Amino acid sequence: MTVVLDPVHGYIELDEIVQEILATPQMQRLRRVRQLGYSNLVYPGANHTRFEHSLGVMHLASMLMKNVNTVDEEKKNELRAASLLHDVGHGPFSHVTENIIDKYTRRRHDDVREILGKGEIKDVLDKYGLSSGNLAKHIKGETSIGQILSSEIDVDRMDYLVRDAHYTGVAFGVVDYNRLINQMQFYENRLVVAQGGLKAAESLLVSRFWMNTSVYYHHVTRISEAMCSTAVEDMIENGELDPAGLRQMDDIDLVAAMRKSRGHGGELARRLDSRQLYKRALYAGLDAVGKSVLKHRGKTSRVENEIAELAGVDPKDILVDIPKMPEMLEMRALIKTDSRMVPLNEASHFISILQQAHMDNWRMGVYTPKEHCEAVGKAAREVFDVKKTIKQFKLSDL
Repeated sequence: MTVVLDPVHGYIELDEIVQEILATPQMQRLRRVRQLGYSNLVYPGANHTRFEHSLGVMHLASMLMKNVNTVDEEKKNELRAASLLHDVGHGPFSHVTENIIDKYTRRRHDDVREILGKGEIKDVLDKYGLSSGNLAKHIKGETSIGQILSSEIDVDRMDYLVRDAHYTGVAFGVVDYNRLINQMQFYENRLVVAQGGLKAAESLLVSRFWMNTSVYYHHVTRISEAMCSTAVEDMIENGELDPAGLRQMDDIDLVAAMRKSRGHGGELARRLDSRQLYKRALYAGLDAVGKSVLKHRGKTSRVENEIAELAGVDPKDILVDIPKMPEMLEMRALIKTDSRMVPLNEASHFISILQQAHMDNWRMGVYTPKEHCEAVGKAAREVFDVKKTIKQFKLSDL
């Protein structure tokens, strides 16, 4: 047994299985995959990686399993290994490339059966009698014990919220995960939170709300990540990048490939390198554009071309970013009271109002180089039929 010092959780114990899994090249790659993509352009300290997050998730999973008496040692060993490997399927810059990898390979980051079933990881799992198939199911939350890793409230969320808050420096990552873990238990094969953990569960959802607003959906993060994903897709379409190999790359590999690109991808890479980012020509909420805008998600090229034609600019200078509708799966977590089990949003009136708050914070964007902002903004408002906002007057104006 050895220990490593983590800035978030303190000392983390590593047994022989964990040490051998960490030594595989597939896990070592995660040292070079940033957890928050391009968020370091907003928060300079956000350079932490999927590697230390994986260690943190394994640590929290081990803590939770100490409180569970219904799981045998073999399953606990499987879950410890699965928690360490749960992000091994992430591509470079984490979620920045996930939709592109899914589009071309039909694999999400938690589709890891193929990765676990070959190479050095398979050798380690075979050595300790661990089933790669079982681990893959645990990672996707398809087993009872897998809910610890992937469910409405899980150790993955607990770690990334606290860790991301720590490295960005924002003050919204106060999650009482120790209390929450101590109040979690299995009941009828469901991972539930006891009544005594309600306030801790509330703290997790409040943290998630503020982190979404301040970090995950910050407009500079959205712009830079849209530029990166556009560059990557342009390189794939031009035959400069193999989508099958993208998932095995790390951030350094991808940046090097982008810099070599002779097309639009290369120009976007140079802008990202020098932080010469596109600007917001339009940035609007659902009250201004309506839910019908969601029909363009995942197929924005038509509206980008339409906006470009109206504005008289090159379509490559237009990026339309339409996030998915906000959802809080954590609200479905079950709270076990003395008499019954109820969803978290029914157990807590305070939490029930957060979903609407998420909706209010939703924004879609149209991004373009600074010199085109006025023309593109005017064209985008016409294309999306943006409703005029009511002007607010100061008392002194009346």
